[in-house]
Amino acid sequence: MNLNRTRIKICGLTQKHDIDCAVALGVDAIGFVFYPPSKRYVAPEQASTLVRDLPAFVSTVALFVNPSKQDVQNVIEVLRPSLLQFHGDETAEFCASFGLPYLKAFRVGAPMLDSPEGLANFCAAFGNAAGWLFDSYTVAYGGSGQSFDYSLLSQVLEPQFKARPVVVSGGLNHSNVSQAIQTLKPWAVDVSSGVEQAPGLKSAEKMADFVNAVRLIDK
Repeated sequence: MNLNRTRIKICGLTQKHDIDCAVALGVDAIGFVFYPPSKRYVAPEQASTLVRDLPAFVSTVALFVNPSKQDVQNVIEVLRPSLLQFHGDETAEFCASFGLPYLKAFRVGAPMLDSPEGLANFCAAFGNAAGWLFDSYTVAYGGSGQSFDYSLLSQVLEPQFKARPVVVSGGLNHSNVSQAIQTLKPWAVDVSSGVEQAPGLKSAEKMADFVNAVRLIDK
């Protein structure tokens, strides 16, 4: 038995039956997007309704992009998420100011994040994060279906760097997640578009294939 199993988060959920399916498959966390331009956006009240019957030990993650303090506080009050996730230009001080653990997402390949050294330097400022999430750099903030050059994480993954738990995202699906796990050995993987039939509408079959692929590589 592998005690260092890879955790799984499915993000961009908008439908109750998709959440029920994800939970039945044994995912560790479900994510909601509170970024209005996103096609996967849900209002805080909608998300609160969606998780009303969520069983114990499934984490809820609230994703933001350059939010105001009030925006985050409102989601916390309505949803009471387990974890916050910041995908924009937020500072470490801002991310930590809400009294909840947080993930900081890094858009690998963006200016200043397009070299192993630059990425490592940027990550180091977020040493108080519960985890570092690495996504691909696109105009949109996540959910693009595009991957990134894993070699850019080489310095972050050096033992002496003492990285926070690594979460890999960006273009993952059932056919490539095993390669990502073998290459990067992350704490967790995060998938959205790779298990969808349309933005915000998940495919039960694709979710099952993704979870099975992760479990298989973990054996």
